[in-house]
Amino acid sequence: DKTWMHTPEALSKHFIPYNAKFLGNTEVEQPKGTEVVRDAVRKLKFARHIKKSEGQKTPKVELQISIYGVKILDPKTKEVQHNCQLHRISFCADDKTDKRIFTFICKDSESNKHLCYVFDSEKCAEEITLTIGQAFDLAYRKFLESGGKDIETRKQIAGLQKRIQELETENTELKNKVQDLENQLRITQVHASP
Repeated sequence: DKTWMHTPEALSKHFIPYNAKFLGNTEVEQPKGTEVVRDAVRKLKFARHIKKSEGQKTPKVELQISIYGVKILDPKTKEVQHNCQLHRISFCADDKTDKRIFTFICKDSESNKHLCYVFDSEKCAEEITLTIGQAFDLAYRKFLESGGKDIETRKQIAGLQKRIQELETENTELKNKVQDLENQLRITQVHASP
């Protein structure tokens, strides 16, 4: 069994709060993929850069993560700005090139478009991604325990197992890539040394 960082109760009965800066969201063509996310991050960072030069600060938000989804709130007024239900989140990743950035793609319930949400968190980007991963895992287990009787839950969770596997596969692939790069670097250094 995996060792997660939060207790199941914390995510199912309550939520895990995080503070982050919200770079915004942008429409993406695909429901998942590292490249898809990378383009969205580039686009939103650029837009944010322009706003910053105009004297606008990046808005701070509070994220509340639970087995029901991710809520994005105003940290002062606690007003909900976006409510992304878990079964609508198709991809979630922290940026390996910029450790502060994490993202998720969510299908908008009204427009049916895929939106990529991008956040900047100095310390917690990876932890937030893992917390969302744990929420997926718990939601799926809860579904199995209910014997899959709840049709609505069944529809929502049909994709969860696949996504958990995808997150795990992606993690392994990234680890392998890092290993390859480290090996290449070692070879280069060996050749470079006189």
